[in-house]
Amino acid sequence: MSDKIKFGKSDLLVAPVSFGGNVFGWTLDEKESFRMLDALVDNGLNFIDTANNYSYWVPQHRGGESEEIIGKWFKQSRKRNQIVLATKVGGQMGDGSKGLKAAYIRLSIEASLKRLQTDHIDLYQSHYDDLETGQEETMEVYNQLIREGKVRFIGASNLEPQRILTSNQIARANNWAEYISVQPLYNLYDRAKFENEYLPIVQEGNLAVMSYFALASGFLSGKYRTEQDLEGSKRKDMVKGYLNERGLRILDALEKVADQYQLSMATVATAWQINKPEITTPIVSATNSTQLKDIIKAMELKLTSEDRAVLDQASSY
Repeated sequence: MSDKIKFGKSDLLVAPVSFGGNVFGWTLDEKESFRMLDALVDNGLNFIDTANNYSYWVPQHRGGESEEIIGKWFKQSRKRNQIVLATKVGGQMGDGSKGLKAAYIRLSIEASLKRLQTDHIDLYQSHYDDLETGQEETMEVYNQLIREGKVRFIGASNLEPQRILTSNQIARANNWAEYISVQPLYNLYDRAKFENEYLPIVQEGNLAVMSYFALASGFLSGKYRTEQDLEGSKRKDMVKGYLNERGLRILDALEKVADQYQLSMATVATAWQINKPEITTPIVSATNSTQLKDIIKAMELKLTSEDRAVLDQASSY
């Protein structure tokens, strides 16, 4: 099993892959989620990323379902101390509430802590930006929560690079804790925005990177190659934009490398990110033991320079 790695400027030690908690309470029910969480720990994965609004998009859901399941598992398993826990605030809840105002963040952290049945969040992240709230207000309340011991570190998810920069400038000016991480969309298909816009601030600020949709919503697993393959899939609207000449070229390259190692395309696509020094830990989800095994194998796979060149060229933009 791969060794744990240091998460940016923090003292958090995390596995080379983090697990996306959006599946808990969505595509995995409570019993299946508990089984998956136990399997994660058994296989050396210790970093779980969720959000307060997962999974509000499911009919009859209100948000908070993922956190509730994780919290019940913490209570039952007593494995909270084996997990680096990341969650988010700011995204829309089922009742329409959202944002990064201080009062709202305070209400949200208490609700998250209660659902998660824990007294602290290891990494608390701004899920989406709130242009109607001053950045100083947001950074100040985060730092109050850090001083109170409810949050250890803070990060930014879907904030534009310049907004992350200015937030951290405000923090430095006030001797406050800064965002230590970014969570951008990044995978073999979705490369341009991260590489051209986020990477410069990541390198300048020594920020950790936990990329989401590392498998492009399942497209990079190779199971979707035609419109017909998408029929009946919950991810149909998320994947159909990848079905084009470039997307299929990427799948062909993935298949070529995967066949060489007799591994799955998902394993190779994940390993491509793990092998990139600028990516700290890609976020990948699994809904069954086969998919989890693919993640484990990705942490152990060392791609050659020739492998990386094949994938980089096929996914060039």
